[in-house]
Amino acid sequence: MRISTSMIMGMFSWSAARRGQGGAARLAARGALRVGAGLVTLGCPLRAVTENAVQLTAIMIKGLDGTAGLAEVLEDTRINALCLGPGLGLGPATGELVKTALQAQRATVLDADALSRFQRKPDSLFDMVHGAVVLTPHGGEFAKLFPDLSSQLREGRSKTDVVRQAAVRAGCTVLLKGSDTVIADSTGQCFVHNGDGHRDAPWLATAGAGDVLSGIICGLLARGLPPLQAASTAAWLHAEAALRFGPGLIAEDIPEQLPAVLATL
Repeated sequence: MRISTSMIMGMFSWSAARRGQGGAARLAARGALRVGAGLVTLGCPLRAVTENAVQLTAIMIKGLDGTAGLAEVLEDTRINALCLGPGLGLGPATGELVKTALQAQRATVLDADALSRFQRKPDSLFDMVHGAVVLTPHGGEFAKLFPDLSSQLREGRSKTDVVRQAAVRAGCTVLLKGSDTVIADSTGQCFVHNGDGHRDAPWLATAGAGDVLSGIICGLLARGLPPLQAASTAAWLHAEAALRFGPGLIAEDIPEQLPAVLATL
């Protein structure tokens, strides 16, 4: 499996970039690095460079000046995977940053704020995405993007059928988080990660765990895995790392368990 270059683009809290809110992007970046992305760069507003730099060593930091800065960085064709959303903020700039990233036609993970920013007009997001995109909503974010499908879930419709339909509508891979995480792509292929029984890891319900998952997916995309495979593999690795650690897990622990999990494969 080839190890390639990736760039984790997170923490673009451009209009509301308050100090102390870069943790989500750093967690995603760490997940990508630990799963073998090779070179990971965290992009952030210029005023957030110092805060991130003092907490990261192996991860590169790039201070960017809005969408123009992102577009300039993406001229480097070695950057083959992006992750936007963790810590990005919900300001007007978020939509423009997502648009710029998607226009680059790179493998891209959209999570958290990169999804919630489009809750009023989800079709505007779906019009921009392409086949190399992975959306990673939790239940609340899924309801914002797919309110009718979320209603069908509450009414008892099969989760696999609903996520398949969401993936077809969005035109990309969709991973709906939960104890039974369901991943589907626009062709109808579907994987289910069942977290019940001996695979139950309730301690994964901890702040930042989803950010790590997005980073792991991005790292696997950077290594050349197709979106559906990257998302389903990441869901398994994410849960396996949590099971290996056990109760008391916090998000920072998940990437550090990955080498031991990978060594068993």
